[in-house]
Amino acid sequence: MDDLTILMEFLNMDITNSDEVFEKFELLPNAQRCGQGLEQFLFVEGNRKNKILLVAHADTIWDSNYVKHTYKKPLIVNENGKIRNKNGGLGADDRAGCAMIYLLREMGHSILITNGEEKGRIGSRWLVSQNQKIADCINKEHQFVVQLDRRNARDFKCYSVGSESFRTYVGDVTGYSEPDRSAFTDIVTICSNICGVNLSIGYYNEHTDKEYLVENEWRNTTNVCRKWLVEHYLPRFDRY
Repeated sequence: MDDLTILMEFLNMDITNSDEVFEKFELLPNAQRCGQGLEQFLFVEGNRKNKILLVAHADTIWDSNYVKHTYKKPLIVNENGKIRNKNGGLGADDRAGCAMIYLLREMGHSILITNGEEKGRIGSRWLVSQNQKIADCINKEHQFVVQLDRRNARDFKCYSVGSESFRTYVGDVTGYSEPDRSAFTDIVTICSNICGVNLSIGYYNEHTDKEYLVENEWRNTTNVCRKWLVEHYLPRFDRY
């Protein structure tokens, strides 16, 4: 299936429940689905020597415990490359990131899909506090972490988990820029020893009924990652 077909498949999944996303990734070889509810994640360790970790979250702000209007089945439309849900919230934050990781799944890198990011990084906090072996694997056996969960077209953010050399490296290989270092997401919890970055994937007006995704911007980050992460040598970046 082509990239757009995969993207639309993820965007059509139930945005009030994470199960369909986890079930899709659970079919991958060596997938480990751990926990339940918001204290949940899925990890697939990569098989290449020089590997990084790709991260996205399965939950959306439209979780059934949060949604304040009557849920309607998504009616996803793509009008001149602008994708939206005529029935309300799109959930591209972060279903578009999940779709991107699914497309990158055969590059040999590790995959982490978390739950509860929108409720305060519940899944990633549970990983770090209760799953030490996987947390150690992430920080000791990977070069750096790339999360695909940021608004806009050409931004990146390292928050508090990027060294100056890593920020320069990310800017050079992606052509993206860092607007500021505020806020947080799963990499802030996960990256205790290595650097991490969150890349723009083309969504706007997240957490509102007016959310939309620009297809070409999403495709661009997908292709940036394909070109970048296929490299035989990827340097390790320690936080300190």
